[in-house]
Amino acid sequence: MKPDCCILLIEDNIIDQLVTTKLLKKTLGDLDISVVNNGREGIEWLHEHEKDYHSLIILLDIKMPVMDGFEFLSRYDSLSEDIKSGTEIFMLSSTLDATDIKKANENNYVKKLFSKPLPVQQLKEMITV
Repeated sequence: MKPDCCILLIEDNIIDQLVTTKLLKKTLGDLDISVVNNGREGIEWLHEHEKDYHSLIILLDIKMPVMDGFEFLSRYDSLSEDIKSGTEIFMLSSTLDATDIKKANENNYVKKLFSKPLPVQQLKEMITV
């Protein structure tokens, strides 16, 4: 992973936040990991930090209050290319809902849908930024 890469975890569940953060640090080393609680906070974070990174990995939960993962992706689509450039999005879910799985797999921004807990080694192999 590039040294100027950071991770944005968009997840409302505090236990999942802690587990995912620990798994990432254990497998990928000392990274810059930011955590927000929902899609709206994720969009705000992107606007506030667009100059802070050259490559970004977004780990996006599907089910969240305020703004869920699919609403985030809809808003993300309208962001400037400067913000989206160098970004890879991976969705995280414990859902078995076939509609959610299909929507995630068909979204052009989503590189992969992972089941929780995050399979960090598999993520590491897929990261290109």
